[in-house]
Amino acid sequence: MLEGKIAVVTGASRGIGRAIAKTLAAQGAFVVIGYHGSLERARAVKEEIEAQGKKADIYQCDVADFHACETFISDVVKEHGRIDILVNNAGITKDGLLMKMSEEDFDQVLATNLKGAFHTIRFAGRQMLRQKSGRIINLSSVVGVRGNAGQANYAASKAGVIGLTKSSAKELASRGITVNAIAPGFIETDMTKELSQKVKEASMAQIPLGCFGQPEQVAAAVAFLASEEAGYITGQVLMVDGGMGM
Repeated sequence: MLEGKIAVVTGASRGIGRAIAKTLAAQGAFVVIGYHGSLERARAVKEEIEAQGKKADIYQCDVADFHACETFISDVVKEHGRIDILVNNAGITKDGLLMKMSEEDFDQVLATNLKGAFHTIRFAGRQMLRQKSGRIINLSSVVGVRGNAGQANYAASKAGVIGLTKSSAKELASRGITVNAIAPGFIETDMTKELSQKVKEASMAQIPLGCFGQPEQVAAAVAFLASEEAGYITGQVLMVDGGMGM
């Protein structure tokens, strides 16, 4: 259980991030719901958590913005005194074939998915170093391990998250801070709902378990890595992908 822990979850207003926020709250953590675009969706997640008798708050932050992240983390620490769990979930896609991909689309995906994780780790890590404790969980992707046609920018960003995870784990381990990554496969979210039936069938054929995963299954893996029981696990990549990455 995570009773009394302060957990920051970026990109928590929908999809996997929403499930993570609700799961951590259900286990007793006070959850900071980080969002960028939709205040309405963030408020809805907060209300869902509070309806279960748990506590949460919402903070707006564009994780691609270095100084915005500094303010975001500083405000959380001022309000709550500490950060015990950081989940870097915020991410975007701008898919397209490599030969037609614009520099802007490449840069924007890396700025949010990879630099965003760097920004929050840099600032939250300072607080965790002072505490001599902390759990950092970064959301990568099976695409970051395997690659995927039409997603060179996304795959590069998620592969980068794995390298960032392992390097951060080595730097922070001496102060009792663990850093791990989770690499989801195809999960039923708003993003996958937009895929054509043909793409869904082709994707399903690559999954040994024969189905897409649920956001709650990814959230359960996050909750485990955030727990005391996972205190001897660091620098690892946990695939939650139905066997797709084998």
